[in-house]
Amino acid sequence: MNFDILMSLVVFSLNMLIVVTALCIFIILPISLIIWKQQYSKKRAEKSQKETVVGFFHPYCNSGGGGERVLWAAVNAIQTRYPNVHIVIYTGDLEAHPEQILNKTKKVFNYKIECKVEFVYLHRRSWVEASKYPYFTLLGQSIGSIWLGIEALNSCVPDIYIDTMGYAFTYPLFRYIGGCRVATYTHYPTISTDMLRHVYKRVISHTNKRVIARNPFLSAAKLAYYKLFGFVYGWVGSKAEIIMVNSSWTEEHINSIWKCPLKTHKIYPPCDVKHLISLPLLSDEEKSNTIRIVSVAQFRPEKNHPLMLRAMYELRSIVKEEVWEKIRLILIGSCRNFEDEKRMEDMQDLSKHFALDENVEFKLNVPYSELLSELQRATIGLHTMWNEHFGISIVECMAAGLIVVAHASGGPKADIIETQPGSQNGFLATEAEEYAAIMARIISMNPEDRNAIRTIARASVNRFSNEIFEREFLRTIEPFFRQKQE
Repeated sequence: MNFDILMSLVVFSLNMLIVVTALCIFIILPISLIIWKQQYSKKRAEKSQKETVVGFFHPYCNSGGGGERVLWAAVNAIQTRYPNVHIVIYTGDLEAHPEQILNKTKKVFNYKIECKVEFVYLHRRSWVEASKYPYFTLLGQSIGSIWLGIEALNSCVPDIYIDTMGYAFTYPLFRYIGGCRVATYTHYPTISTDMLRHVYKRVISHTNKRVIARNPFLSAAKLAYYKLFGFVYGWVGSKAEIIMVNSSWTEEHINSIWKCPLKTHKIYPPCDVKHLISLPLLSDEEKSNTIRIVSVAQFRPEKNHPLMLRAMYELRSIVKEEVWEKIRLILIGSCRNFEDEKRMEDMQDLSKHFALDENVEFKLNVPYSELLSELQRATIGLHTMWNEHFGISIVECMAAGLIVVAHASGGPKADIIETQPGSQNGFLATEAEEYAAIMARIISMNPEDRNAIRTIARASVNRFSNEIFEREFLRTIEPFFRQKQE
């Protein structure tokens, strides 16, 4: 009898739990979302700015990388075409004053942005840091981006929301709750079919740790997790009304996952080719007969700086000692956070381990004028990131007259580097030995052959100019402003 009563209580409790859950999902949650949306609509109606407010979601706007160049080029384009628009930048760079950010933009990217840009400082940026999520990193960062997006929306409700970092999970929030028009410039899909393939084939990489790659059960579990995450990522990404991507490689993956090709536009990122092409090409004598190899890349794990050092180690073994003494690898980049600074220090230690420290220089946050000087004095541009989404630094090295050796994958292979005889504008490689062999070949070339590649490279980069980016960007987002004016 007592057992029957106990079972009845259990069944009753389960039924009540189901009823409460159903009430929350089908009644309380929708009502809460409607009330929430009405609050944001009221905020928009009461805002002090009567002009159109464009919000750029870029929590790392002061980092100084290629993604930040796109942000400031877009801001500059909108300010030029629509001077009465009020621009808001959502940033997590709490330590940087607005004037400091704009001064750095001028120094690093040569963009003079009007001071009327408003910065909305976000205090929850740590929620999108990979270091916060040692496991299920993609899911943790994506949920964290929603939490960060809520802070942004509470601080300022824009009319037009443009994400320039790829936080797709914020799109439904701003579109359906905030009532904003939503556009995105996506540099790199959060998850790609290549990542799924690496997990399936159990390939070790910075996104697939050794312990998982070596275990078939963990690999199967991770593959299921990736597929489920990819399904949700595809749904949230498709909620953007205008989708801009930076390369053929990114376009292919976004179309495969988000499945909305009709509203996807390929717009190559802005590269400072006009000024760089005008730089005179220096002869070997004018370079003091030194052989400078330059890499321009943030000190992030995916940029694969260790591969550069391994390539240099291999290069030392195949060139004569008197040639090696003339070679210098210049690593130019920036650090977003403490982890990046630690990574750069690890690279310095690795260069010492390979006995390369006298031939390798690290330059952090160099001003634009110094970057130009380094590019002009260099002979080879080096790039080692697997599946780089585009490669702004590659284009700028080519425009400056460097012979580029890039990774044979992603945007560099699909959009930038041509290796066919007669139209060759650079080289592609994958392994350290291959990089070393190609660099040794470039070093041993006669000046006429090197100049032929440099000339073709310079002629091939005009399609990546600032002017073309700004024109295509404005053409793509024009419907938002036209509808607002109507």
